[in-house]
Amino acid sequence: MLLIWELTARYSGWSPHVFPSPSKVVYSMGELIANGALLRHSIASLFRVTVGFYLAVIFAIPLGIFLGRMEIFNLMLNPLIQFLRPISPLAWIPLAVLWFGIGDKPAVFLIFLSCFFPSCGGHGDSGSCHLIRFFFQVAANFKFNHWETITKIILPAIMPNVLTALRLTMGIGWLVVVAAEMLAVRSGLGYLILDSRNALRMDYVMVGMMMIGLLGIVLDELMRRLVHLHPSLQRPY
Repeated sequence: MLLIWELTARYSGWSPHVFPSPSKVVYSMGELIANGALLRHSIASLFRVTVGFYLAVIFAIPLGIFLGRMEIFNLMLNPLIQFLRPISPLAWIPLAVLWFGIGDKPAVFLIFLSCFFPSCGGHGDSGSCHLIRFFFQVAANFKFNHWETITKIILPAIMPNVLTALRLTMGIGWLVVVAAEMLAVRSGLGYLILDSRNALRMDYVMVGMMMIGLLGIVLDELMRRLVHLHPSLQRPY
């Protein structure tokens, strides 16, 4: 693929400003690494994704457990969740800017939205709630209190589905960060791509794209290892 890319860039007749060769992109990546810009933008993107992801986890998983325990509230709130979940986080951009102004807040809010609904519904509709209800009889026999029921029954039962949902959620959040950083921020890989496009530096644009892909692979591998570390994934129920 790199050879085809290099030959196309050299002999297609396209300007390097339109279609830079891989050697040019690698050279430009060296420039951005040398001046510290690539590291700075990568850290900014990782920071926003991390904050938005953890905020979504903090709110979504307890809500998912609550809805799994309280059927009446599940009947009330689940239609709202299912209504909001298909709405693209990018559709919230005008409201995010209006509500939070400029800076990190609207970007974090968009990433939070992209991660919240998959985390909340990722295990609620997967059959784990039925599994939890089945184990409630065991909890009653052992006279577990509310805290013991959560820690010894609910969390171990839903953890495989939760971890799998979180792996998918992290990927979604990393996708959204590029679009989120194209509004009202001056750092991040999304901003690097937008600013480079405005300056007609397509080599820098491709560097930003390559970093997004490389960091995406790293994040997915970390989440994959986290999923397989959980012992409940190694045995069937």
